[in-house]
Amino acid sequence: MSDAILRADAISKEFVLARNLLGRPTRVLQAVRGVNLSIERGATLALVGESGSGKSTLGRCIAGLLRPTSGSVELAGHDVQRLSGVALLAFRRQVQTIFQDPYSSLNPRRTVGDAIMDGMVIHKLCGAEERQARMLALLSRVGLQPDHARRYPHQFSGGQRQRIAIARALALEPRFIVADEAVSALDVSVKAQVLDLLADLQAEHGLTYLFISHDLGVVRHFADRVAVMAAGEIVEEGDCDQIFESPAQAYTRQLIAAVPRPDPARRRLRRG
Repeated sequence: MSDAILRADAISKEFVLARNLLGRPTRVLQAVRGVNLSIERGATLALVGESGSGKSTLGRCIAGLLRPTSGSVELAGHDVQRLSGVALLAFRRQVQTIFQDPYSSLNPRRTVGDAIMDGMVIHKLCGAEERQARMLALLSRVGLQPDHARRYPHQFSGGQRQRIAIARALALEPRFIVADEAVSALDVSVKAQVLDLLADLQAEHGLTYLFISHDLGVVRHFADRVAVMAAGEIVEEGDCDQIFESPAQAYTRQLIAAVPRPDPARRRLRRG
């Protein structure tokens, strides 16, 4: 891709499961194996595969939440592993993550308004009054009300909490968002609303998404490109239509065969 905002080069990640008395590894899980990946600026790359395929681990390595055992991640040409100090802080602002269960990532003792503003405080983006104004504007943008700012996470539904998580991510004006099973826990109608919101925000802000999902029905209507993972490796990658209409690998064909037939009248969420 000529305009890749992010590149992963030969990323591997091992987890040590057991050590001997000398501290040497005796059992190692190879979760990700030498993955190469690039994501075009403003596009959505879906990372799909069965549970345990390594897709969430890869996503966390790309987001900087896990350090790869080997390989490198570049954001806009900068090697993430070499960043420190101010440069590392800037990376953490530019790359945000939306998780499957927003409740576990929201502090139950902090109001929603505080949760959205916390990142702005840490990164010293603006003064107190402007932070408050931006927080209220973000709540409105994701479909919530100003008085919701004073409430706590347990007072919201799952769909509302995911909207709060999206607002919190947007507060830092990121360039790249890792959405790890971000809609998989939502019911069908709420899922469609959140996907519409993500698509609209991408168009408004030029966001780039790594969309991790096991739901190929959603992926087909949301992604530009698809990378298929199995046993820690990318086994197939291509444009969304190409993957779904002419999959090259038997594993990909099996995944697609398990997807319920989509409604042809459903509006296509992805660009173009």
